[in-house]
This record gives sequence, C-alpha cells and structure tokens, in this order.
Amino acid sequence: MDEMRILSPTAILGYGFPKESLMEGMRRNPHAIAVDAGSTDAGPYFLGIQSGGPESGKLGQFVKTIEADLRPLLKASIAAGIPLIIGSAAGAGGNLHLAGIAILIKWIAQQEGLNFRMAAIQAEIDAQVVKDKLLKGKIKPLGPVPALTPEDADKAVRIVAQMGVEPFVKALELGAMVIVAGRASDPSMFAALPILNRYDKGLAIHMGKILECGAIAAEPGSGSDVIMGTLREDHFLVEPMNPERVCTVKSVAAHSLYEASDPWHLAEPGGIVDLKSVRFAQETERSVRVSGSQFISDPVYRIKLEAAELVGYRTICVAGIRDPSVIDHLDEILYAAKRKSAEQFSDFSPESWELYFRVYGKNGVMGPLEREVAVPHEVGLIIEVIASTQEQATSICMFVHAVILHYGFPGRISTSGNLAFPFSPQDIPVGPVYRFSMYHLMEAEDPLKYFPIEISEV
Repeated sequence: MDEMRILSPTAILGYGFPKESLMEGMRRNPHAIAVDAGSTDAGPYFLGIQSGGPESGKLGQFVKTIEADLRPLLKASIAAGIPLIIGSAAGAGGNLHLAGIAILIKWIAQQEGLNFRMAAIQAEIDAQVVKDKLLKGKIKPLGPVPALTPEDADKAVRIVAQMGVEPFVKALELGAMVIVAGRASDPSMFAALPILNRYDKGLAIHMGKILECGAIAAEPGSGSDVIMGTLREDHFLVEPMNPERVCTVKSVAAHSLYEASDPWHLAEPGGIVDLKSVRFAQETERSVRVSGSQFISDPVYRIKLEAAELVGYRTICVAGIRDPSVIDHLDEILYAAKRKSAEQFSDFSPESWELYFRVYGKNGVMGPLEREVAVPHEVGLIIEVIASTQEQATSICMFVHAVILHYGFPGRISTSGNLAFPFSPQDIPVGPVYRFSMYHLMEAEDPLKYFPIEISEV
C-alpha cells in the first residue's frame, strides 16, 4: 500500500482524550490504533506491587482508570476491523499488570458483545535467567549504574525486560486483532504493523517515537489528545486530530529529543535510529513531514532489564507553617528533630530507618541545589520516614512531628502550635517502598525468546 496510518489516542492509556478527536481520527481510516500504557516515570512502586499484598488494591484502582479509554478504543478498532496494540500494560508491564489489563479487555468485550483474537505478550524475566546471563558476562550496565550482582536478582520483587518491535510483529502474524503486552519500548507498538508490511524500519520507529506521547508533539501540546502518523516510502507525516492543535517543525523536532540522552541516536532493542540526516518540513498548516531517519542494527541484540526491590515502608506527615518565627528557626528545629529522634530510637539499628524533610516554599523541589531562597510567608513541610516495618515508620514519624510541633526556640511567644495539620490522623502510613535495582542491558540470542505470546479467542 502507498501509505500506512497509525492512530495514537493518548500519551498513556488512562490519560484520556476528546471523543471528537478519536472520531476524526477514525474518519481518516487508520490501519491500526496503538497506545503506550506505561512508563518508569512514576517510579518503581507499580513494578514492585506484589500479587495479594496490601498494596495490590491500588493496582486495581489504577486499572479502573484505564477503562474509560479502553472501552471506546476497543469498540472503534473492532468496528473498523483494525488492530488495537497496547504496550507496557498497567504502567509497569509485569505479568500481574498484563493479567489485569487482559481481564479488563475480556470484561469490556463481554459487555459490548465484541469478538476478536487477542494476544497477550509477557515481559517478566525469571531471576535465574538473569543470574545465568551474569555468569556468562552477557549483562552490562546501561549508563552510570552499578554492575549487577546475583544478589540483586534474588532480591528483586519483579524483573521485566523491555521488548522491541518483534513480539508485536509476531502477534500480528498470528492474526491478533487486539494485542496487550508487558513492558515494551515506547515506539515498538506503533512501528509493528508498518514493519510487518515492510516499511522502512528507521522511519517506522522514529514515527513511533513521535506518536508515543499523543499530541504532546503538537502546539499547544497535550498528552490527552489524538495524533495521526502517516508513513510512506521515504517519509512520514504527523498531524493532530484536534483542530485546536497544529504540528510545527519546532514541536515535532523537539519531541524527537524527548527523553533522549543523545540528540542524534534513538536507542532501541536491537539497534539505534540515526537522526543525523533527518529533515523536518512543514507539509500543511497542521502537519509536518519527517524524512531521513535510518535504523542501524546492533551486532548483538540487547534488551533492557528493569527491576524493583523492596527497601522498607513509608509513613508521611503533612503540615503547614505560617509563624514567621518558626520559619526563621526552621533549620534549627528540623536538626533538633533529627537529633532527638536518633536518641529516642537508639535501640533501632541506624540502617533500619531513614528520616527526610521536604520544605515546600523554600527548597522542597531542589533541596540543597536551590540557588535562590526567598523568605516565604508560609511553607509546607512533609515529614517522611522509611523503616523496615510500617509500625516502626509510623512510630518514628509520630515522635518527629511531636518534637517539631512543641519545639521551643529563642524568642518564641506561644507554647505550642508550630505546625498546622490538614489531616487527621496526622501520620499517614503509605505502604511499601521500592527502588529500581536494575537498569541494565542483557544480550538476547532471539528477540522473541523472553516474550512468550498467548493467543486467546475473546
């Protein structure tokens, strides 16, 4: 065919989109709807969620927010007879997340009377696979991160690998009309159908890079709106479906740099997209033409590993401070709270808990890197304690807020009330805390080997 049109409805499944934008996109007769559903932007929490654990209910709430997007997309794709391709299911793309979205898809299909072939592509990696690869020297750090150890693999709650375009292509070859995948590279679900149809791989992946955040690549940008990519033999076009937005050379070129550490190369599983010869041109008032993207294969196919490790449990306390005398002495007060809490809980191992303060209005965002600190008339204080148990974290947080609340300082007039609490109880147990423990590249002898595909008739 002369061109292939891929519709991207939103930056992440669950961000929403105007109904009119989707309708306009479907009037353009796309060949596929593709959407990213996850990211590491939200941190390691959702990757670490444990099935059946106390925090698993939050995953259920997260899945429910996706339904409003998923229902119209399913109906539109099936009505048009085109694939709906979803990557990085439910945020983190583990088997738990994949299963949750697959169940939701089947539930919607049953309600709406939809019938289709569905492919579910797993991305979770067993710790033993990682350890075996380590022994063979087949894993290396991606960027300035520590070398991986077998202990890291054993401690990981969940390990996922970021699949490339190949598992999506295979699922399409198997006749899947709806594809839901675990952790995946952001452009892969957009590039799959074009690559299956032998369009240029560099152009297809670069187009996927532009489309993966929805209409953020337009002006005014929005992650909650629809954009269309049209791929041809030697270029592609991008155009927003909302008449209130336009794509410009600046907006599209800028999104080529989005989340890219190297302005000339987009790293993907199996290779890089070389952007040194790329040209951006205004095609119409609302669309941009992109050409010159080239895919360069790596001699060794590698996939990125991501893992979450449990480090403790968090309790927070939120307070406001309006007294100018307290604000003037705040550094002294917080230092005293740290010192007194260390004395009070000296029977706890120092390695078993951590105390942090975030002072919004002074340096809550930048911390010690803040260069200019004005004297505010009020500040917001977040007390954060991470400890080996939830009870320990809450006990320490309660003590710390009490010290700050009643702390006396030179020139103080009142006898208490240094803090104003917006919530009761003041100390809020947040639950488990995870850290990313893997950000490494693993050699994969086969792009499909670690991503099993399950086909079902829905």
